[in-house]
Amino acid sequence: MKQYCFGIDVGGTTIKCGFFNSEGELLDKWEIPTRTEENGTCILPDIAQTIKAKIEERGLTKDQIEGIGVDIPGPVNEKGEVALAVNLHWGYVDIVGEMEKMTGIRTKALNDANAAALGECWKGGGAGHKNLIMVTLGTGVGGGVVVEGKVIAGSGGAGGEIGHVHVTEELQEPCNCGNVGCLEQVASATGIVRLAKMQLEKKPDMPSMLRGRAFSAKDVWDAVKAGDELADEVAEKFGLYLGRALAAFACVTDPEIYVIGGGVSKAGPVLLEYVQKYYRQYAFPACKNAAFALATLGNDAGIYGAAKLVL
Repeated sequence: MKQYCFGIDVGGTTIKCGFFNSEGELLDKWEIPTRTEENGTCILPDIAQTIKAKIEERGLTKDQIEGIGVDIPGPVNEKGEVALAVNLHWGYVDIVGEMEKMTGIRTKALNDANAAALGECWKGGGAGHKNLIMVTLGTGVGGGVVVEGKVIAGSGGAGGEIGHVHVTEELQEPCNCGNVGCLEQVASATGIVRLAKMQLEKKPDMPSMLRGRAFSAKDVWDAVKAGDELADEVAEKFGLYLGRALAAFACVTDPEIYVIGGGVSKAGPVLLEYVQKYYRQYAFPACKNAAFALATLGNDAGIYGAAKLVL
């Protein structure tokens, strides 16, 4: 009897759903809206309903479903419980207990960045490796750590929150987490723009295609590719902060490969060059040869990782 599973990636706006066979082949994917009203009480019932509908549509029985993997934007403990998920308007929620009660199917849950790391390790940029650190560079900086094929989530599910390691004394304003000087403040999309504005202010006489206009992180990387000297200095700073942070993480987990994803990674291989240079400079000698790669699964990384969790 053929076996299947579901990978569910819960975001603040939409819930991405994947239907896989037991070999990890994605057979179908779809989205439903994330209904966050009434403190997100509709979210898990909506997921249960769409899963039941897919099982019925495929003419399957519950016995043919190996499990349901669910990832959410917030820390998830080893029991599959979340204490708080701000973007979903959740307080305490027992994801595993509630989903199993509603579906009668074995369920596992984890943080979304950890799911993306597991997905990339399994079928993406880190395929073929068992020890990986993934960095997602978007509005913030997320991460996931995989050791011997397993996600390291920690006691409260906050393992892999690499965006909140302290990397600089230059900043005064607090990070969204409340601390000051986090990696997220200088390596995210908003962080890169912050670095560029600081550099423009520091060097008022240096010409740059970024000067005198509003710009995004993409504009900064486009300027780097165009040979803009000031933008290059920004990229060097970005590379220093991220490369040095990853070198510190290497001493803890000794990864085979770093996979860089998120919207900022669309800058392409040029981004990796700046990070690798500083990583190699600061890494412990035994860790210097770790590989670097861009993520390849894009928005599907979460559903792949959630599926892998139950297979």
